[in-house]
Amino acid sequence: MIFSTLEHIFTHISFSVVSIVITIHLLTLLVDEIVGLSDSSEKGMMTTFSCLTGLLVTRWIYLQHFPLSNLYESLIFLSWSFSSIHIVPYFKKMKTYFNLNAITAPSAIFTQGFATSGLLTEMNQSEILVPALQSHWLMMHVSMMVLGYAALLCGALLSLALLVITFQNFILNFRKSKNLVNEPFSLGKIQYIIEKKNCLIKTSFIYSRNYYRFQLIEQLDLWGFRIISLGFIFLTIGILSGAVWANEAWGSYWNWDPKETWAFITWTIFAIYLHIRTNKILKSENSAIVASTGFLIIWVCYFGVNLLGIGLHSYGSFTLTSN
Repeated sequence: MIFSTLEHIFTHISFSVVSIVITIHLLTLLVDEIVGLSDSSEKGMMTTFSCLTGLLVTRWIYLQHFPLSNLYESLIFLSWSFSSIHIVPYFKKMKTYFNLNAITAPSAIFTQGFATSGLLTEMNQSEILVPALQSHWLMMHVSMMVLGYAALLCGALLSLALLVITFQNFILNFRKSKNLVNEPFSLGKIQYIIEKKNCLIKTSFIYSRNYYRFQLIEQLDLWGFRIISLGFIFLTIGILSGAVWANEAWGSYWNWDPKETWAFITWTIFAIYLHIRTNKILKSENSAIVASTGFLIIWVCYFGVNLLGIGLHSYGSFTLTSN
């Protein structure tokens, strides 16, 4: 009874706080003059992370196994992973030109909101693990896979944001060039513009909106690469540990199960991203397109396959899933 009460308290606090964080982030976008909102947003994500940690620990103690045996628990762990990704640069005091709350907070509230919805009410109840999940590999394999999914999703969203900003720049530059071509100029007016541009080029470049967008694109590309690289490591460890677990449980390292197949497709997509990203000849937009495609692939691998209820990893389709 005590553990159930604590679990409900942690769930409601974390969900409420992350909702407030999203509201604060929207306010900071609309009103820059409000002082302290950004810092409050950071503290809110710290509170969310603490509450989700308390929720997982409480459920771990109560159920006597690591809470990653079904879809409800994996979604809570995924939400915890999003909040943990956010606080890493906060602790290391890394400077960014964007707010990670725009990525991590909505992702956390989406996954936790779905986990606590009425669709997964039966999964919230404590159950005895099916034989296939009664292994010490449960914690290693599933935690690495979910951490990998969380990091790759965040990195893919950063890449998607990079594409949107790049596309906006392209449209703006196209319109400006079109206006310059269509607008009639006199010789004296052209000379005046050239002289004025030469005098102000240094200061206008530093403080211009285009320069800020350039810096933002560079930061999105850098952080997307960092987070995806981390997620790729987690995913690789998860797949390898899963292969060892599969050999113990089913006598084969790889069975081309739908979940395994889509995990391999996900790994391949982001391996291609890393190859393109580290190639200096190719532009960052090329790798961002691959990462954005990977965003959909991850959701098919993590969630879509289980809805079909087929394969060795389904464990009753919508009632039990392993990763």
